[in-house]
Amino acid sequence: MGRLFGTDGVRGVANADLTAELALGLSVAAAHVLAEAGTFEGHRPKAVVGRDPRASGEFLEAAVVAGLASAGVDVLRVGVLPTPAVAHLTGALGADLGVMLSASHNAMPDNGIKFFARGGHKLADDLEDRIEAVYEEHRTGAPWQRPTGSGVGRVSSYDQGLDQYIAHLLGVLPNRLDGLRIVLDEAHGAAARVSPEAFARAGADVITIGAQPDGLNINDGCGSTHLDLLKAAVVEQGADFGIAHDGDADRCLAVDGSGEEVDGDQILAVLALAMREHGTLRNDTVVATVMSNLGFKLAMEAHGLSLVQTAVGDRYVLEAMKEHGFALGGEQSGHVIVLDHATTGDGTLTGLLLAARVAETGRSLADLAGVMERLPQVLINVPDVDKSRVKTSAELSAAVTEAERELGSTGRVLLRPSGTEPLVRVMVEAADIEQARSVAGRLADVVKSALG
Repeated sequence: MGRLFGTDGVRGVANADLTAELALGLSVAAAHVLAEAGTFEGHRPKAVVGRDPRASGEFLEAAVVAGLASAGVDVLRVGVLPTPAVAHLTGALGADLGVMLSASHNAMPDNGIKFFARGGHKLADDLEDRIEAVYEEHRTGAPWQRPTGSGVGRVSSYDQGLDQYIAHLLGVLPNRLDGLRIVLDEAHGAAARVSPEAFARAGADVITIGAQPDGLNINDGCGSTHLDLLKAAVVEQGADFGIAHDGDADRCLAVDGSGEEVDGDQILAVLALAMREHGTLRNDTVVATVMSNLGFKLAMEAHGLSLVQTAVGDRYVLEAMKEHGFALGGEQSGHVIVLDHATTGDGTLTGLLLAARVAETGRSLADLAGVMERLPQVLINVPDVDKSRVKTSAELSAAVTEAERELGSTGRVLLRPSGTEPLVRVMVEAADIEQARSVAGRLADVVKSALG
């Protein structure tokens, strides 16, 4: 079997790829690896389990809870909460592990399982490999060591999680948001209650869209992957700006008062300058991925800030931040990590901090985001190809070399297999948008022919 874990947990079509049996087995394996179930005298391992509103999350949650409890882990069910809330509560409640059921920005038929280690941290590759190895060993016949009697885990609901998480968010804010009119698009997702409540308590005049999850409509034409509704709502309501989350609210994109998108690079730039001004941007350094716009790098250099770039994925941004003690990092897609206050990307926290900067300075979001100029960047997703051959195809390598020669020093090319979907992403950056489109289109055709 191929590796189960992708760049953000285990993900697939619920009840087809991601079954109840798989969820239960992985949870037992995670308990053995992360909670060291049964090895502590007098210690009852504890797990926090949350989910987004997807209908499939209901049966998958039941499977995960059953697996953990059967392995001797006490389970606190926190219900529908954002991924960063589950991570925060895992640390705050002293749990041995956390589990979040979500497929993030993916469409409703998909779902996923993310595990957090003690402290609410995402797992390193070696821990994921150990969980997968334990799962595979027992899937192929080796029996589990099962506690009985009083050794089995107990399951309870933890209803204070929402208020506890909101209190944490408000405690981070440097100033209130009074006077700001903000539209929030909750993607019919996990932050439908959390985010509007947090912004309102902080003083903002809040208008919500996409905040009526029914289990089937998550990310459906709304949220951070579909900004048109938010753009229209901001203009129609005369709002100062808008904030969009994805299904599990670990990312944040924005729309300024005129309806123009403010992407993750621009948000990161605004927060970097704010943190530098407040003395909290350690080593005057920001961490971003290779997908960040070249304009972001140029803006940081112009303001005397250093940029460290990593592979795509907020887990790699986080690893670099933790290794070197940096305070701020993120992705163009809107995953922003403020490490002093969160262990993972947190869309609600990011939106609050962005709003706080607008309120503090009295400047518009468009003005603040103008700190960087986005160079034309074209991204084409090529589906239904063998993404494992991106680095080994001679035909594709030759096409990339030719494209880089054509672009010269004014642009760049990046081909990346998706970590969560069966596709290859073709990104081309150039000084001219038409050139970027042309080169990206040709490369996408080569990907189809070479890897199809």
